[in-house]
Amino acid sequence: MGVRVIALKHAFRISLPIMAGYGFLGLTYGIYMHELGFNALYPMLLAITVYAGSAEFLVGNMLLGSCHPLQAFLMVLMVNARHLFYGLAMIDRYKGMGWKKFFLIFGMSDETFALTCSVKVPVGVDRRWALL
Repeated sequence: MGVRVIALKHAFRISLPIMAGYGFLGLTYGIYMHELGFNALYPMLLAITVYAGSAEFLVGNMLLGSCHPLQAFLMVLMVNARHLFYGLAMIDRYKGMGWKKFFLIFGMSDETFALTCSVKVPVGVDRRWALL
């Protein structure tokens, strides 16, 4: 079995709890948007365009009121400013990752930050693929 396959299997195994949590949050977000009166297209479009679960819940309420687009942008920016500090904290951890470093920092969420900080990559597993 290849080194990458072993690393991806390791990453999949330790990511299962987070994937289950995302599934549950996605379901509750869909129910929440339905209860606000939106059809199924809105939560799917917001999930594609807004990369922040907490901001998606805020935007649902903002769409119902008279919200200025600049106000919505600033609110989402403030809620997600914590991701800047996550990225700064991971610069050393992602050293030597090549082109993946930018994606890993950009795509970081609360859950992936906690997982990446706590996981120990086993000996013999390629860390460049295990931390994906």
